[in-house]
Amino acid sequence: MLRKFSNSRTLEDNIKLGVLTAFSGGMVNVASLLIFFSFSSNVTGHYAILASEIVKGNLYQTGVVFAWIFLFFFGSFLSNLIVIHLSKFNTYLAHSIPLILEIICLMTVGIYGQFFYLETLLETEILLGIMLFAMGLQNGLTASISNFSVKTTHLTGTTTDLGILFSMFTKKEYRENEELRGKAKLLSSIAISYLSGAIISGLLYFNTGFQVFYIVSIFLTIVISYDLYKIRFTRYIMLKKRSNNIPINDKRPVIHPSLNIKSFAERRKQMKEETV
Repeated sequence: MLRKFSNSRTLEDNIKLGVLTAFSGGMVNVASLLIFFSFSSNVTGHYAILASEIVKGNLYQTGVVFAWIFLFFFGSFLSNLIVIHLSKFNTYLAHSIPLILEIICLMTVGIYGQFFYLETLLETEILLGIMLFAMGLQNGLTASISNFSVKTTHLTGTTTDLGILFSMFTKKEYRENEELRGKAKLLSSIAISYLSGAIISGLLYFNTGFQVFYIVSIFLTIVISYDLYKIRFTRYIMLKKRSNNIPINDKRPVIHPSLNIKSFAERRKQMKEETV
């Protein structure tokens, strides 16, 4: 799921990655909406707010919204930067670091929100910025390692692509196209998973509050651990096969005497004859 890169990935790899990360993206976005009354997994609405604040001349709010957009951008930038520079050394590590940073961000929001949050405007703006950075990390990672096939923090493009695909499926030649059917399966899985995560997050929030971010972090940790387990298991199997294929020589070596008894007897007889 995290080990393969770009064109080496299969449809199954992308579906696993898309379903699991879309689920967490849906959870984070709904939690952000319920707690801070703002979305954190996309910046489409924030661009509209930015334009509105510029028109109104509210310099402070313009700066805040611009900072939110930049944090999402920087998260995506940093995620891909890590992937393209570290993949040549260790692909799994390069793909795991952005998720680890995302977990740190979400845990920070959860801990601060549970123990220190006073519901001030400044606190809300900072926490929302951290969440936008985390979602930028996730979206940048999934898009980067899947060759832009998987984007899981928002569904605008996904819904558009699904509409186009389903219109194409009205013709038989497109319905029988394996690549288009696979893409539709991937996008549908992402949309369903995102919606499921959003619903579960909404239900959990009313019982857990900020602790919902701990649950998302645990979920992402499982995503990372799954591939780590797969790597260790694969190495174990390979070592096992290698040890089983080593040939064992059970035959005892046969030692041939270097002294030829027959030739020695003939030489002795010859020496006797020469003496006589």
